Amino acid sequence: MRCPFCAHTETQVVETRESDEGDVVRRRRRCHGCDKRFTTYERAEIALPLVVKKDGTRADFDPTKLRASMMLALRKRPVSSEQVESAIERIQTQLLTLGEREISSTRVGELVMRELKRIDKVAYVRFASVYRNFEDIDEFRQLIGEI
Repeated sequence: MRCPFCAHTETQVVETRESDEGDVVRRRRRCHGCDKRFTTYERAEIALPLVVKKDGTRADFDPTKLRASMMLALRKRPVSSEQVESAIERIQTQLLTLGEREISSTRVGELVMRELKRIDKVAYVRFASVYRNFEDIDEFRQLIGEI
């Protein structure tokens, strides 16, 4: 670790502490060059994949957008916010375990539909009707028949 004061490359860890939540490690260091002390923090870097939209543009995965679209489909449905948060966490976990740098928005939509189907069938149909952009009533009937 390079010293932020003198840029010396040799430092010594004097003290190490974990945060109460256990997700951050705080280290006090002492520089061998200037003898000054400084603090560093370690935390896991979780990189969700970029979402490739239908037009080819790329955007960071945004759980806020995901939550908003799910909440729109779940409007006036008897689903708790805990269920929604659990569904979002499952989607994020699946995205992380894929280990890919990019994922298509279509794949994300399919993950959302799977979670909505699991927690509320009406919300699933609402989301699917917008997401799949049905051309006629027969496609809609087919979706309902799958349930």
